[in-house]
Amino acid sequence: MGLKAWVKPRLGNRSRGEEIFGGKGAIMKLHQVQNLERVLESAVVVSWADLMHGIHSGLVHIEYGFSPSGTLDHLQVWSSKRRGYWLLVCSYWASPSKLHDSGIHFENGYQSKGLAHILAVVMQHQSALALPPGFGRQAFLQITAPTEIEIMAAAASIKDAFDGAGSALAETLLATA
Repeated sequence: MGLKAWVKPRLGNRSRGEEIFGGKGAIMKLHQVQNLERVLESAVVVSWADLMHGIHSGLVHIEYGFSPSGTLDHLQVWSSKRRGYWLLVCSYWASPSKLHDSGIHFENGYQSKGLAHILAVVMQHQSALALPPGFGRQAFLQITAPTEIEIMAAAASIKDAFDGAGSALAETLLATA
């Protein structure tokens, strides 16, 4: 059936490993409920090469906040290729204001078509994801350099989340991951 691997959970309330089956022509599935934090983490992992410009090490930090109605209002993705030095990769705003337009805005020479598509679908289909408790708060995720198995698991997680949201984008993303 191919390679069987266990991926150690990295974030959220997952308390056990997630079983993944891989190998030539195999379809990977994660057996878990998709939540917002997991999908955001997976979006960064599958876009790692774009965010780190070919450097495998480093950190990515995602800051996000909720509106009073409980929906994701905005997020920012930051990249650190070396200790103590952070660059803004992009911002995504659900609603326009006098200071910014809605949608995704890349900064500092960063660009990622895949990340832009994933974030757009996430923002448009939030109701299909489990949102973390504590609406109206600011939160963040920090992601370390992924392994190849984690990149494959992230692509499968995105596909599962988007299949649940009814998005055809999942197939495109898996093909490019």
